[in-house]
Amino acid sequence: MLIKPDCISCILKMANTAIRNLTADEAVIKELTVQILSIPSLRGLQWDLSSPEVIERVMEKIIGTFKTPDPFQALKLEQNQTAQSLYPTLKKLVRAADDPLQAAVKMAITGNAIDLMISDRSLDVEQKVYQELQKPLPEQPLAAFRKKLGQTRLLVYLGDNSGEIVFDKLLLETIREAYHPKLVFVVRSVPALNDATRNEAEMVGLDRVAAILPNGLKAPVPGTILSRCSEELRELIREADLVISKGGGNFDTLEGEKDLGADISFMLLSKCVPYCHYFQTGMFQPILANFFAS
Repeated sequence: MLIKPDCISCILKMANTAIRNLTADEAVIKELTVQILSIPSLRGLQWDLSSPEVIERVMEKIIGTFKTPDPFQALKLEQNQTAQSLYPTLKKLVRAADDPLQAAVKMAITGNAIDLMISDRSLDVEQKVYQELQKPLPEQPLAAFRKKLGQTRLLVYLGDNSGEIVFDKLLLETIREAYHPKLVFVVRSVPALNDATRNEAEMVGLDRVAAILPNGLKAPVPGTILSRCSEELRELIREADLVISKGGGNFDTLEGEKDLGADISFMLLSKCVPYCHYFQTGMFQPILANFFAS
């Protein structure tokens, strides 16, 4: 999905939140804001990019200012620790549920709220989980997803944010116990916002559930641009029976992908008006959208 007018204010808000997580120096904040406002897409001068591609340019300016390739490392650690502290309770909720797969899918989607695009450290993750578990998932997409899992030998899971990946781990554990596919969890090769790299995935024990594969994209892009990813990942996706894509960044970069060559399920929250229009849903509703060949 290419950027919409709504994306400009959203990216600028994210940038401001992100920068204030890094410094309280108003002079630095002002100078970096001026640099970010020079990006053509944020001035309405270039509309043929996805949001993650625009954020790549924002990240480059943040990295250049703070002289570190992973400026949000401390925030990612905090988000992982917060989510991990909830893991035992969440695991019990999934196991006690009448439909463990449905509960695990809801939790995975709920984890998508841990996002610099819409929030900072103030997010009450535990309260958000209980709120989201009360929301129904449409029956037809869940039934189709369940059926597809029964036919899946190789599942490729495209991860998103730190903290969120603890919820992804719960879903992968539930899928593994019920369906026994080979699991590959894909992370960013280069730090981008609070997205998970191999370090964050191993921190929460995802490597004990699935093989961890960096996407091979050598730039701070919070998404999956297949043409810039490794041939290993592209081949793996072609071989996969099912790809699960988590979050808005992966959706934005894959929605118009012509050469995906795989059945894919998008899982995310409808965090903005363009998503609400695309998926025909209300704000902050859970989305499970399947694009299957048959």
